[in-house]
Amino acid sequence: MAHSLLRKSIPNSLNPNFLTALSRNPIRQLTSTAAAAQQSDSSPFTFSSGGGGDQKNDESVHLKGPPKWKSVTMPMSFMTGSIVGKRFYKEVKTREGDDGNGWTVLLDYRTLKTPSKRPLKLPTLSLAKAIAAEWDYQQKDGIRPFTMPLMRLACTALERVPLTRTKIIQHLMHKFNQDLVFVRAPDDSDLTSCVHDRQVEKIDPLLHWLESEFGFKPVVYSSIFGGKQEDGLVTAIENFLKKTDDCELATIDAIASAGHSLTIAIGMVLGKLQIEEAIELIRLEEDLQVDRWGLVEGGHDVDIADLRVQIASAIVFLGLSRSI
Repeated sequence: MAHSLLRKSIPNSLNPNFLTALSRNPIRQLTSTAAAAQQSDSSPFTFSSGGGGDQKNDESVHLKGPPKWKSVTMPMSFMTGSIVGKRFYKEVKTREGDDGNGWTVLLDYRTLKTPSKRPLKLPTLSLAKAIAAEWDYQQKDGIRPFTMPLMRLACTALERVPLTRTKIIQHLMHKFNQDLVFVRAPDDSDLTSCVHDRQVEKIDPLLHWLESEFGFKPVVYSSIFGGKQEDGLVTAIENFLKKTDDCELATIDAIASAGHSLTIAIGMVLGKLQIEEAIELIRLEEDLQVDRWGLVEGGHDVDIADLRVQIASAIVFLGLSRSI
């Protein structure tokens, strides 16, 4: 149901294959910097009556944080497979913001709010409809936040990123030298030579693109502990991250966390890589092992489905935020 509603909310020009992964349920807890969360010791929803800034006159519903909220984060329940309470609304709608700037989601007559108790104001109608579809998909027996990746990304981009932008970039750059695409399997062993050959075939084109895009040739190495990239490339990548908007940085952070590669994340945001291409690169070595030794049901297949959800939802979120 949510899959069909989400499809209707996305412009025709957006690749419909993006939606395939969104119909599957992620179970792995995300570890991106921007998506850090805290555990709430009470219901994740609070209500008040009326409208306006005064809580006594506020007819809205918002996600509730701990009593002394010190940072704008999603509750831990939005990052795991837990159920946070029964569905308390019948109808989900969207409407333009009261100030004419952005779009909001309504659960019955209540405006959906963020963890910092501000209305969830989305940049495009397409994104608002997609998030509304996620809420409309929820069953009567309980709200399952892990089935709402776009809602999580929206709160991350609108609130976490503006407050922690510098730390997010620092974290991404700290991991850059250990990027997945820079690690090359040795070619002098029968056990790893096939991996090396596949890396040359699949990853080298991305490295050539990175060089042409940022002006510096990446260094590859065989140590799992990583190496050191040229200072010029590091500076160029950091400057690029600083120029991104909040939705772009949230998307890059989410993809880099899921795929262990900032290069792949940037390649996707700039249109170099499609979803399936990115997943193939991320899983290249593991897929070779699966081909050789077989797939473990309940292990490899779940990891693949989870990765598809994380990568696809991030790119769909970015596309909808741009109203492509």
